[in-house]
Amino acid sequence: MTTLRLVLHGKQAQNPAVRAAVAAERAAGHRVDVRVTWEGGDGARLAEEASRMGVERVAAGGGDGTINEVVTGLLAARGADGRGAALAVVPLGTANDFAHACHIPLEPAAALHLATTARPRRIDVGRVAGRPFINMATGGFGTEITVETRPELKKALHGAAYLVTGLAHLEELRPVKARFTGPELSWSGELLVLAVGNGRQAGGGHVLCPEARIDDGLLDLGILPDVPRGQRGAALRELLKEGKVALWRHSVTARLPWMELEADEPVQVNLDGEPVSAKQLRFEILPGALEACLPEDAPVVQRA
Repeated sequence: MTTLRLVLHGKQAQNPAVRAAVAAERAAGHRVDVRVTWEGGDGARLAEEASRMGVERVAAGGGDGTINEVVTGLLAARGADGRGAALAVVPLGTANDFAHACHIPLEPAAALHLATTARPRRIDVGRVAGRPFINMATGGFGTEITVETRPELKKALHGAAYLVTGLAHLEELRPVKARFTGPELSWSGELLVLAVGNGRQAGGGHVLCPEARIDDGLLDLGILPDVPRGQRGAALRELLKEGKVALWRHSVTARLPWMELEADEPVQVNLDGEPVSAKQLRFEILPGALEACLPEDAPVVQRA
């Protein structure tokens, strides 16, 4: 029998598929309790509470932002030996980027069954400005597009909504002068898009760090410098439609345990969809910080 707490986003409280999934796991002998979030910070508080109570696993029932809150709570509850509740995911958001990259089922029954039965394994967690991220930190113009894309547009158009928003704001595109330093890394220039990946994709399926792994003790960095003004429209279309593979031919990439960013003006960065903004930021990896319940074939983990 597994003990599990499902931290469920408030918008999903009446989801019949989730209710059926919980009933099925309880019928199978697992102890599953459900807590529903009401406001920001509830996910972290409920996850930390469950871990300190000795619950074996905490499942984030929502989107990437809900996962980020649950990870925050689980990290806060870690003992001196690094032990605590394992993370699980029941993807119920719009993008579900982390779940897609990990091959976590999108159907609630299958996802919750994985949460109760999978063998937990150690994974890394990223951190910037004292805040954790499990999937990706993105910055620059792509982040502004993600923030400004209206929820109703995402619901209707899914990933294409970001392209529509980006084209509408094309004339506002302005790169940021920035400097990056890290182990064997020194770069300065005009930054258009930034991706720091523990995971692989963001913004509703845009694969920006295709080789990233969440258990290698490293972050994958991708810096897209500015492109000539006349080429920006085509560049944005390629980036949002096809991701890094199409556009990163002229990018700066690295794989390293930490890096520091200094910019002439505040850079807005999204951590699993949660924004932070600063002129100076330090990105670092916390190796093996959490256990997570993932499919055996998850492509983001190293093979034994």
